[in-house]
Amino acid sequence: MADRRAQAVAALARKLGHDFRDPSLLDQALTHASVGEGAERDARGRPFLDNQRMEFLGDRVLGLLVADRLMRDFPAADEGEMSSLLHGLVDKATCARAAESLGVGDAMRLSPGEAKQGGRRREGMLGDAMEAILAAVWLDGGIDAARAVFERAWAAELAAPPRRSLTNPKSALQEWALGQGRPLPTYRIVERTGSDHAPTFTVEAMVDGYPPLTAQGRSRQDAEKAAAIGLLQREGVI
Repeated sequence: MADRRAQAVAALARKLGHDFRDPSLLDQALTHASVGEGAERDARGRPFLDNQRMEFLGDRVLGLLVADRLMRDFPAADEGEMSSLLHGLVDKATCARAAESLGVGDAMRLSPGEAKQGGRRREGMLGDAMEAILAAVWLDGGIDAARAVFERAWAAELAAPPRRSLTNPKSALQEWALGQGRPLPTYRIVERTGSDHAPTFTVEAMVDGYPPLTAQGRSRQDAEKAAAIGLLQREGVI
């Protein structure tokens, strides 16, 4: 298993196109908090480092890179238009698709429990890891290196027609359901996994007369929003 993951990490590094001066940064970016389960030290007595802090930084790095790209690609767009486009390129689902294109899931370090429960394919975990990877590249090589990885990882998203996000997807789903003569949408928690400090919620959104749709998020609210967006996208509303 360790050899298989090492091969996946090496393959990921090649796809990123960045030669890490400090490979430990990439390793930290791929380490989920479930591995330590709140431990302050690893097996060798060193401070345990997971990817949560890197995810925090990577979220800001991604926002800057997307904003810079939009400024260049849409010189006539106003602030509101660019904000909508930005959110469509930085949301967790988009980050997860970028991660999948690079094979991030197979390279992640997860606890046995998270791995068994399918963590390597979970949208929330993949999206978080992708943001952490951008932070690792930023710390290792600076903004130009991070931009090069972003352009490579987001190539398919940037080439697709612009996708605008919704400020309040649950309200949009509610309005659509009522417009179809249906009762208000309902949501239910299907599953809650992960540790108390790093949970993942799986939520099902339901509109009477339509197949339900499930999505994940780091909180119940985030999962409900993701499910609402997914249902609206599936039905061709957005």
